[in-house]
Amino acid sequence: MTEDSRSNKIEDIKITGLDGKPITGWLDGHTILVGLMAYPIRHSMSPTMHNNSFAKLGLNGAYLCFEIGNDKLEGAVNAIRTLDMRGSNVSMPNKKEVIKYLDKLSPASEMCDAVNTIVNDHGTLTGYTTDGIGFVQSLKDEGISIKDKVMTLAGAGGAATPIAVQSALDGVKEIRIFNIQDDKWAQAEKNVKTIQEKTDCKVSLTDLADQDAFKKSIAESDIYCDATGVGMKPLEDMTLVEDPSWFHKDMVVFDTVYAPRTTKLMKVAQKAGVKHVFDGIGMMIEQGAASFKLWTGKDMPTDYIREIMFSDEEKNK
Repeated sequence: MTEDSRSNKIEDIKITGLDGKPITGWLDGHTILVGLMAYPIRHSMSPTMHNNSFAKLGLNGAYLCFEIGNDKLEGAVNAIRTLDMRGSNVSMPNKKEVIKYLDKLSPASEMCDAVNTIVNDHGTLTGYTTDGIGFVQSLKDEGISIKDKVMTLAGAGGAATPIAVQSALDGVKEIRIFNIQDDKWAQAEKNVKTIQEKTDCKVSLTDLADQDAFKKSIAESDIYCDATGVGMKPLEDMTLVEDPSWFHKDMVVFDTVYAPRTTKLMKVAQKAGVKHVFDGIGMMIEQGAASFKLWTGKDMPTDYIREIMFSDEEKNK
């Protein structure tokens, strides 16, 4: 087989049933593979999201999970080329480590020093980060623009970094980052420097221990985003903001956690009468949609995906 005899583009399914419609969920000799490389990862909802999107749109693709840590990552990335996969998602602990095995990075990935999506174009592997895109787009879906807004951001890790970078790239006026002085502090300092050098966004970093500054920043912000793990199991009974008076009604309160569906932070914000309170499901779906678009050139049917994945939970919220 020559190098050009088979494209790794995910094409429309050619096989049809008796009714003339594409047979969805079909695997044949033309099926193109994408995947997810992380450890652990068997709990991931990404295969459900992507495979149902392929089926809904009649695309001949398949999405599989591969439990891969740093020790097997080089071989796994080489397999993307060898198997002519269209690409792969990447999650912890591989988001930084994978960069050394790629050929190119998107501007946002360079700024974040992290990758969550790989695209294979005939052996050239490009790394992207779509987490921040997911955050911004999930707000757009609700009719909310971040442009020229002031945002207080709690956290400096794997979710917070792309949120800060993408928000700065997309025109947020000011980002006030708060984090404890842990192993993420150096990354937070690097994020501040990078954003200052490459965007027009004003950005600062403050120790979360300074609760007076934290309270004042939230009161002055249009958006408060918690991108820490607080509120997620086993910390589901915790929140960084306990007092509803810290919030004002016209702001956005966004928790990147999506299990439980209503976090303690969200309950505090709702008690304060905040008009726009969101969990992380929209961000999760939209970051996946951004990866899907990179691989297929098509829009993920996000309303359909939300319905099949979360409709029962939303009814019971």
